[in-house]
Amino acid sequence: MLRPCPSPDCEYRRSNLGFLSAIRSGLLRLSPFVTLIIFGLVGCAVSPTERRSGSRIVIAESRAEQTQKGLSDLAIHAIGLVGVPYKWGGNTPAGGFDCSGLVVYVAYRAKGLKLPRTVAEMSRYGQDVDTDQRLPGDLIFFNTTGHPFSHVGIYVGKNRFVHAPNEGGTVRIESLLSSYWAPRLTSIRRLATP
Repeated sequence: MLRPCPSPDCEYRRSNLGFLSAIRSGLLRLSPFVTLIIFGLVGCAVSPTERRSGSRIVIAESRAEQTQKGLSDLAIHAIGLVGVPYKWGGNTPAGGFDCSGLVVYVAYRAKGLKLPRTVAEMSRYGQDVDTDQRLPGDLIFFNTTGHPFSHVGIYVGKNRFVHAPNEGGTVRIESLLSSYWAPRLTSIRRLATP
């Protein structure tokens, strides 16, 4: 559903911008429901496995995702923060996020859960989940610095997760199947609801 454009030259600018550029610039305003549908359709092109020459990375489709509901409110809140700038130590949309700040903010806003601020402490909360039992809202932990729990994101379904990656970046959606993230995956944890 398109909303009216505030300036007279919007139609011209809409036609000369790509679809995503128009959304980012505010020229094309979509309802939150339509935005979620678009993000859902983008994931249709993701294949269930990724292969590299010389080795094979396989992360099976989540069987649980087809039959159960997770903490999907966490996933929805996380997707809503895509595009917020990375800021080391950041924990608000206005100030930016680092990876753990994003998770703490989303868990509290979506479910009222109070999580510890560091990834290592966060890794001790909830219950461990098998890779093929992951659900939207589960926390995804990675080894990016030589420590098993050095990065965290929120699983949003279809082999994708939301995270705040690094300085100069923004909160974004990435594939668990990428050649960078797949071999670094160390744990998936499900938070208990209050």
